[in-house]
Amino acid sequence: MGENNDMEISRAMVVVAHADDAEWGCAGTVARWCAEGKHVVYVICTDGSKGTSDASMSPEEVIASRREEQEEAGRVLGLADVVFLGFPDAYLQSNLELRKAITRQIRIHRPDVLVCMNPVRNLDGDGYIDHPDHFASGDAAMGAVYPSARDPLTFPDLLVEEGLEPHKVREVWVMGRTHPDHFVDVTEHIETAVEALRAHRSQVSPEAADRHLKEWRRRDGARIGAEYVEVFKRFRLG
Repeated sequence: MGENNDMEISRAMVVVAHADDAEWGCAGTVARWCAEGKHVVYVICTDGSKGTSDASMSPEEVIASRREEQEEAGRVLGLADVVFLGFPDAYLQSNLELRKAITRQIRIHRPDVLVCMNPVRNLDGDGYIDHPDHFASGDAAMGAVYPSARDPLTFPDLLVEEGLEPHKVREVWVMGRTHPDHFVDVTEHIETAVEALRAHRSQVSPEAADRHLKEWRRRDGARIGAEYVEVFKRFRLG
């Protein structure tokens, strides 16, 4: 149940529904990977157009703001790229269109490991019922890994028309605290993770970003006797 060695990873991809989802879920791990010189890419599935309680803002204004915030967070972390797929926020479905879009990015960036959101609704706890976009993105990402990205006859136009060769992702890590079996000590990178989360200023105050992220990572750290830890369900694929 302890932390597993991930030094063999050289390329990673994080697929999430919204700008800020990755910062809440795995920014410490991403900061650690980037500090180690790994090539890390974010894929953001939605356009973020519903991410405000201010009805006076236009969807276009919200999209621009959230994109700018995510790009700033990416610079803080040291990401190689941030890809915005642009599907409408709050309407995301795990369908073939989304799966193909994620498959395209897997074949372009060819990650060793893909990190995604929980593909099912989390019923743990009693204060949050999860966003439907979250598990839609997780389900589509896992479907893109297996079998779509690896099989040449799935979405054949990606190969024939776009020249994107099939790619086998070696591992999938699902973010979240439900039945984790992989633990990453992010103690040395927690401040970078907090700084990246603070970039999402339209979604969280600087004080809340620091307080909540450290509280959650400290709680998970108690599982393995470390100060700050991020947890995942890890799948090693053949």
